[in-house]
Amino acid sequence: MAQRTTRLRLVEPRVEAPASAPVRTLGAVELVPGRVRAAVLSMSGRVLERSEAAYAPGARGRGEVDAALAEAARVFAARPPAGIGVAAAGIVDPAAGLIVEVNDVPALHGYPVKDRLGALTGVPVRVEHRARLQVLGDRWFGPGRGRRTFASVSTGEVLGVGILYEGEVLAPQGGRSGAHMTVTAGDERCTCGNTGCWKTVATTRWLVARAAALGLGADAGLRSLVAREDAAARALVAEYADNLVLGLVNIQQLFAPGLFVLHGEAREGGEHFRSLLETRLRGNVAASGAEQPRVVVGGADVDDIALLGGAGLVLSHL
Repeated sequence: MAQRTTRLRLVEPRVEAPASAPVRTLGAVELVPGRVRAAVLSMSGRVLERSEAAYAPGARGRGEVDAALAEAARVFAARPPAGIGVAAAGIVDPAAGLIVEVNDVPALHGYPVKDRLGALTGVPVRVEHRARLQVLGDRWFGPGRGRRTFASVSTGEVLGVGILYEGEVLAPQGGRSGAHMTVTAGDERCTCGNTGCWKTVATTRWLVARAAALGLGADAGLRSLVAREDAAARALVAEYADNLVLGLVNIQQLFAPGLFVLHGEAREGGEHFRSLLETRLRGNVAASGAEQPRVVVGGADVDDIALLGGAGLVLSHL
């Protein structure tokens, strides 16, 4: 007799507040080189209010970062959220609430964002790496709803992967987002100082430089390249897909997330680019005993995925 397999689907509980209770909201902050963005979101992930402030990435002291954080955090004054989730660039220590290091941004080295933001708002603050955190945005508000294991991928100027494994975000102490995993024997020097990093062959910077070298235009982007009919443009799009898959294959081989949700530049490639990635990914992994990998495109605006991730971080701990 054939064995019958039962699949359990994770169902999120609905919590109804009494009519007299204040409406609960979620807070989110994105802190990256040169910019701080903050938002108040509903429990369903709708952005209710937002703010933004800038600082000089090259600033050596923390004063400019402190000022920008305080300016952006004013959005929380009118309706204090249940908590604030911070999506931060660089190496992050979630337990201590610190940004340990960010390449080329001295002011963020050792920056105590949890303490600073907590003092400004008086509400609980949690911190996580931006690329890893966006998986919670997809888990609560996007294509990952109902799943306990999947991966969320940032593409474009920023490259990284967040992995939800059996309901938990994989976030080891000192771990990075995957952009600096070694995937090639190339000799191009990465911003981290090493060579062969995934980031050197699978970001917008590589694509634009490669297009210029091939005579396809000095500012050709993925959208325009996919729209072209000439063989050179098509070949470059395929090469870019192969480069992205170099990293995705490693993630699938190690953790078998099955579902990959793409954000950022990959959305601009439309169905053609999505299909290229999925076909190449499936052709380069052993599917025996694991879910066949599937690639989908995230629906959230590229500027909101980090904020949704921050809100999801708060929601995960309520």
